[in-house]
Amino acid sequence: MIKKFLTSFSIIAFFISIIFTNCNNPNSNATATTKDTTSKDAAKEMGIKGSFSNQTKITFDSSIIKKFLDSFPAFKPFEKDIAAFYKTRHYAYAWYDDSGMIEPAHNLYNRIVNISDEGVPDAVPYKTAFTNLMETEEGSDKVTPGTELMLTSQYLAYAKTVWQGLSEKQSLSIEWLLPRKKITSQQLLDSLVSGRDVLQNTPVYRQYNLLKEYLKKYNNLKAQGPQTIIKGDKKIYKLKDSSVTVAAIRQRLFLLGDMEADTHSNIFDDSLQTGIKKFEQRLGYKEDGVVNKVLLAEMNYPVDKRIEQIMVNMERSRWVPVAVKNDFLLINIPEYKLHVYEQDSLAFSMNVVVGKNEHKTVIFNGDMKYIVFSPYWNIPASILKNETLPAIKKNNNYLAQHNMEWNGGNIRQKPGPNNSLGLVKFLFPNMHSIYLHDSPAKSLFNEDKRAFSHGCIRLAEPKKLAIYLLRNNAAWNKTKITAAMNKGVEQYVTLKTTVPVFIAYFTAWVDRQGKLNFRNDVYKRDSRLAKMILKNPAT
Repeated sequence: MIKKFLTSFSIIAFFISIIFTNCNNPNSNATATTKDTTSKDAAKEMGIKGSFSNQTKITFDSSIIKKFLDSFPAFKPFEKDIAAFYKTRHYAYAWYDDSGMIEPAHNLYNRIVNISDEGVPDAVPYKTAFTNLMETEEGSDKVTPGTELMLTSQYLAYAKTVWQGLSEKQSLSIEWLLPRKKITSQQLLDSLVSGRDVLQNTPVYRQYNLLKEYLKKYNNLKAQGPQTIIKGDKKIYKLKDSSVTVAAIRQRLFLLGDMEADTHSNIFDDSLQTGIKKFEQRLGYKEDGVVNKVLLAEMNYPVDKRIEQIMVNMERSRWVPVAVKNDFLLINIPEYKLHVYEQDSLAFSMNVVVGKNEHKTVIFNGDMKYIVFSPYWNIPASILKNETLPAIKKNNNYLAQHNMEWNGGNIRQKPGPNNSLGLVKFLFPNMHSIYLHDSPAKSLFNEDKRAFSHGCIRLAEPKKLAIYLLRNNAAWNKTKITAAMNKGVEQYVTLKTTVPVFIAYFTAWVDRQGKLNFRNDVYKRDSRLAKMILKNPAT
């Protein structure tokens, strides 16, 4: 939360000193206000970009910037940006024209006073002073440098909080090693004059605004009062069952948007079954239309915690690039899914197995460079020490039984259908020794929660991915890929073009049908991030 550095007296004193200080010359101390009829061409010649405010004659003294920042020191981190912005404009007002304050200023004010809609705390610096200034300006044609500079400073603080989010140091502290989106001060300043509404085309990943809409819906749910806990009187509820609990389930699914109407019926009918399947799909469960204790617990999950879950994933959306133009692979750990994208459009998805909690899959990115057919599995040092060597001591035939052999001072598993890496692996060289691979343990892909590995990522349909990655290589068709996977001889294939791989961590997102999805926080990262957001100052 921003500290309130100023007393009410000092704020009032500051505005008494400059509130009516306007001038035609940036180096003058004159107080006259000049009406402007300057054309867009003149504004362009002067260096003012866009059409935000084209006037050039209503200016203020450059020394006022320092006076303003001395009185509002929380904005001092933006001092260079503010000075550079107004120097480019020759100290012409950006938020006023010859009729007074322009509409984008009011739009900005509304966004800032409702900043909690953006999934961050209501930590607006100098909110009371800002509100008083804007209310004073309402309906007035006065041009005041204090309000002008307050709007610019508030915009920069808002943009940093809402569009950029926590610092890179903070995201690194919670092991987010993906590259952060970069927004320069110049980009923020340029956007001030990029159009009639400075808040249009916000530089955030599309999930941000989708989650923002659901944040409003869940805040409305919270405002309706405490959530009633649905109490079960049996282990499962299925089609044709009758119970007061069934009516409670129906009402909850209606409130959550999985049912179009609430008939208040105690009968488990077809419409309720359909609603339950929608709920199951959104939360990553098998769509069997049956309510058990686990699913009932999900329905009883507190609205406050869902709001927190949406907020932390809005924060994560601030960090990622607005769009990726190349083809790329995205693994979302809590979803246990690999998504293949072509030009930022989804091509296909598949189930994956990720690292268990004690062997967390790392959140990072790399470039896929190799496909390895019929791979050896070189046993990692930690597994060798903690699992393989103790097993050999207990069983002299362990190596032969598991198709393993010594390879120098290490042990490796030979290629074959029972190899722990399956019939193919995909390498994107990285310091974390993480890669994608096949697996002989096919049954695990049918589980709802799939955190079973030592950190690497197992694929449900590895051949499909191999065919896709080699689709433009005439030397590799489906038949040849199948043969190489089953040959039992390790073979490396270098991709003609590397493919970016992103391993991310999102526990809430909106799918392509516009439905809000939630997943369990498998690595318990959400609560820590939520605490960081709530403690984060606005500047």
